[in-house]
Amino acid sequence: MTAFDPNVDPDAGPGAAPSAGPGAPPPALVRSPLSDGEWHRLHPLTPLLRGGLFLLVVIGIVVANLRDRLIAIFFPWSGEDGVDVDMQGDPVDFVIDNNLYLVALLIVVGVLAVLVGGFYLSWRFHTFRITDDDVEVRSGILFRTQRRAPLDRVQGVNLTRPMIARLLGMAKLEVIGAGADGNVRLEYLSTENSEAVRADILRLASGQRLAEESARREAAGSRVAALGQTVSRGLTGLVEGEEAPVAEPESVVDIPVARLILSHVISPTTVMLIVGVVAVSIGAVRGTPWLLFAIVPGLIGVGAYWVRSIIRSLRYSIAPTPDGVRITFGLLTTITETVPPGRIHAVEITQPILWRPFGWWAIRINRLSGRNAADTSADQFTTALPVGTAADVERVLRLLQPGVPADEWGMIVTQGMVGPGRRPAPVGEDDAEATDAAADGFRTSPRRAWPLRPLSWRRNGFRVTPDLLLLRRGFIWRRLAIVPLARLQSIGIDQGPLDRALRVAGLRAHIVSGPVYASLGAIDRDDAVAAFDDIAHAAVAAAGDDRSHRWAEYLEAPVDPERGS
Repeated sequence: MTAFDPNVDPDAGPGAAPSAGPGAPPPALVRSPLSDGEWHRLHPLTPLLRGGLFLLVVIGIVVANLRDRLIAIFFPWSGEDGVDVDMQGDPVDFVIDNNLYLVALLIVVGVLAVLVGGFYLSWRFHTFRITDDDVEVRSGILFRTQRRAPLDRVQGVNLTRPMIARLLGMAKLEVIGAGADGNVRLEYLSTENSEAVRADILRLASGQRLAEESARREAAGSRVAALGQTVSRGLTGLVEGEEAPVAEPESVVDIPVARLILSHVISPTTVMLIVGVVAVSIGAVRGTPWLLFAIVPGLIGVGAYWVRSIIRSLRYSIAPTPDGVRITFGLLTTITETVPPGRIHAVEITQPILWRPFGWWAIRINRLSGRNAADTSADQFTTALPVGTAADVERVLRLLQPGVPADEWGMIVTQGMVGPGRRPAPVGEDDAEATDAAADGFRTSPRRAWPLRPLSWRRNGFRVTPDLLLLRRGFIWRRLAIVPLARLQSIGIDQGPLDRALRVAGLRAHIVSGPVYASLGAIDRDDAVAAFDDIAHAAVAAAGDDRSHRWAEYLEAPVDPERGS
């Protein structure tokens, strides 16, 4: 992101074109008139949503504070019923006593004019443009700022429609950058324009322009061939129109409302809250009633978190599109995020023990959100599946990791999520089911690591494929971390004093920050050292073959979730 563009004339108006700016996107790749490389303004009603609502709140507070004054003026007889208004030092009383109605009215009109003028100038000086290289936004009246998001660094595009904006037919577009606090926001555009602009940005970021230029160079062996291509494109446009209608993609997962609510009710947070309430109640009965006041804010906070989480997860859908995985959620404020291929740095499948009887799982991801660490809204963009069955998990994983071979999915879903393979016990053994270590594709902790992982040493393990690093851990809270090797930053081994005594070590994959913690402990030392070399070589090979940053060059169609290819 940059704060200054040398191609922009600082003395020019907000609608002026740059002196030697970048070129406009190819017309064949854009559909919106706002994606022509020129500077455009946002929706005219943007000041109403960005500042007008704040003005209404201020007016409401002022009116509430003058409630007694208004009652005394318009209902003077109510003072006999006990309404006592102290007018000493009141500015309204001063205006009435000195007959300054006209002066007060002019002051109020002047203040409103200044506010409305400020909102108008803020809208007028807030412009954006989309070129063939980046998305730029410049704003500010006295202090001018300019932000630029290079298209080859775009991590995704989010479309947010708050409830009031939806009623006005408007939406907020947020281009996700690669750096911290590096997002570019277009708030607000009309819903139709925002959908078209988002598609244009993703199409330009996908490398389709480079792919088409390469194809044209290869096919332009003669002028006759080039002329034939031009005529063919013209006929296709006449027959099909400038843009074929795009249907809303159908979600591959359907979450019933009852399952969503029940998953929050039986969560570990609920158990801890109940234990806390019981403990405080017992303490209050035994002579410390002030503890009840300490638990009330916690109850309110957890209740608000429950309601917010449930409302946010309603209307959830996830579907494949040519530009990436499209995730939509939210009842009042609808958020639609499109995550292009190769922008997911880690995936984690989790299952609390309370969900195990129902067979429910959740999926979270690590991605570059372009937000700073203090932004609490960044967490809502890390949940790919709030709650679902094993079949739902497999469908979502096939969208998030489309390059995984089909024969690997059975191992990931069965052994990776549930645990080691099982086989019938041989004759003479008492156990009805015995763990078949040979059938498990994961390298697990040795038996001597039992003091470090008393419940999960049989399950604790890792697996390396040509494309992925799988880390399986947890017995009470099952977790499976999936790290694409092409996104891996580095790999590390750590070993403490107790690890050295037991000849085990810890393995940790270094990835971008997020809810997924890609580490594993209590692994056999020799296995960890061998995995260190294997993962390092595999990551270099995967990064060398990776072309996901230009996904239009190899993705010809949306991913089929049933086939995984």
